[in-house]
Amino acid sequence: MTTQGRDLSRRRLLFGGAALSAGVVLAGCTSNEQKPTAAQTKAAATGGNSEPGKKVTIGFSAPAADHGWIAAITSNAKAQAGAYSDVELKSVEAGADAAAQRAALSTLLSQKPDVIVLLPHDGKELNAFGLEAMKAGIPVVNLDRAFPDARAYRLQIKGDNYGMGVAAATYIAEQLKAKGVSNPVIGEIPGIDSLELTQERSKGFADTLASYGLKVANRRPAEFTADSGQQAATGLFQALPKIDALWNHDDDQGIGVLAAVNQANRKEFFMVGGAGSKKAMEDIQADNTVLKATVTYSPSMASSAISLARLIGQNKGMSDLVELQVPKEIVLASETITKENASNYLKLGF
Repeated sequence: MTTQGRDLSRRRLLFGGAALSAGVVLAGCTSNEQKPTAAQTKAAATGGNSEPGKKVTIGFSAPAADHGWIAAITSNAKAQAGAYSDVELKSVEAGADAAAQRAALSTLLSQKPDVIVLLPHDGKELNAFGLEAMKAGIPVVNLDRAFPDARAYRLQIKGDNYGMGVAAATYIAEQLKAKGVSNPVIGEIPGIDSLELTQERSKGFADTLASYGLKVANRRPAEFTADSGQQAATGLFQALPKIDALWNHDDDQGIGVLAAVNQANRKEFFMVGGAGSKKAMEDIQADNTVLKATVTYSPSMASSAISLARLIGQNKGMSDLVELQVPKEIVLASETITKENASNYLKLGF
């Protein structure tokens, strides 16, 4: 399936009733109302680049903040902009798809902001807008979903999707080795398969497992939703009578996976999640589910995008770097959260 025909808000958490069979209730989802913690944004300090400077107007657009990760992206961006007295944020609605977001961005472009921070519905489809804005002299900060053309952005900041797969596979392989499990059965529940980010995650996972002499026994794509996570997990459990380890790419999606685990009473394996939701970290801390770790893909990247857009608008570099300008690309590392270190990361959960 292509991305054009559907709303690809990175985590369309649709709680339809179809997947809620046998009375299973998908509860504990991350909140769309939750405000970012102080750790998810960085208030302006004194001295250096944090000192008030030239007034910068930043245009911002991201898919509808209707749940979890995307909601955190938008709230983090707004909170970070509010931390600076010299930043004005102009946010425009993204609409239901790439075409609607493109129309809203055209209106924003006519207002001539100093910089535009954009998390597109689809990086490939919005690449032309990035080129247009850059040609008009307005720097674009491309957030999360990559534009394929480097000329379409001044800065690209995103999580390490391939690295998520590497981190998840490394944890799984090391745990299986420590447990002395030979010929393990490993399952995988990715998100939307047509997205490049999903493909990168799965490749990192497969490549790293292969380096340990391991492979995925069964892979059931979901759609970054709790409903589809439950459906995919149910199918996986039916296909595999026994599982030793499972990687679910997304913690919001994982709400449904854990519901399926309880419904099928399958507790013989351990699971690794993805993104780093507050609920997932709390479950890991409590150590009362099959979820034993998650690998990060933090929405705090939106806060960083606003801070860096401000520096670009003021023609400044990053104070800890020798270079006079903000780098062209920044990829955030994917870190592994376990029971042992969850308390350190909980403040970053969304």
